[in-house]
Amino acid sequence: MQQIFNFIFKNSNRILFLLLLTISLSLTIQSHSFHRSKIISSANFLSGGVYEKVSNLNEYLNLKTQNDALAIENAKLKSLLFNAKDTASARKLDSLKGVKLEDIIVSKVIHNSYNVYENYLTLNSGELDGVKSDMGVVNSLGIVGIIENTSPRYSTVISILNKRTQINAKIKKSDHFGSLNWNGKSTGFVQLTDLPRLALIKVGDTVVTGGQSVIFPENINIGTIAKIYRDTQTNFYTLDIKLFNDMTNLGHVYIIKRKDRDEVINLEKKLKDE
Repeated sequence: MQQIFNFIFKNSNRILFLLLLTISLSLTIQSHSFHRSKIISSANFLSGGVYEKVSNLNEYLNLKTQNDALAIENAKLKSLLFNAKDTASARKLDSLKGVKLEDIIVSKVIHNSYNVYENYLTLNSGELDGVKSDMGVVNSLGIVGIIENTSPRYSTVISILNKRTQINAKIKKSDHFGSLNWNGKSTGFVQLTDLPRLALIKVGDTVVTGGQSVIFPENINIGTIAKIYRDTQTNFYTLDIKLFNDMTNLGHVYIIKRKDRDEVINLEKKLKDE
């Protein structure tokens, strides 16, 4: 113990210098968006490689689980092949409806957090693949999140399980819309707020992305109404939405390019400036 104290006293100037340097760098990064963006981009590049190695190892260890899932899926497909009626009525993925194939980037989740208030995912696709900030991320079951930062080979996604997330969503059968967010309580549920009370809704109704979003195409699946809360002080509902996606178990995802996004934003900006 005495040796530790002697070391601290002997190197007190150096330790004080490093401490002050760390504090100053931290304050600089937090107060300047440019520096913060560069640090995040560099961190994405370094951590992305580590996450990818870990993801590959987990993928190898989970081969049995994946094989079991494939076997179940094959059994379902065979059942459809032997049932002409079911085969004829098979539908395309709603989550990709209206999106051209060339406007989709296939990627894979290599890191996923879901146990804090601001959750993020890391994908193994980046700027070299055409990924940009504010692109929507979905999979075959529904929405996943929104691209926030990119590096040449990787990108980070603001998960829908993030208290900062605000997504335009609507009731599929009636087109009444509200704002989709997360209250930070359960990984299986998000909340739809500001839904007008004149909307005819019931538990079990499907909720999809709305037409006012410039990030997600309209009518991408989100989940179903699980609970309905009536606010006696306002004219709005708050709904608990049970997600179609298991956000704790994500694999391959689709990144959607919205070519008309900038055009819509610029047009709306002109209206505000007038």
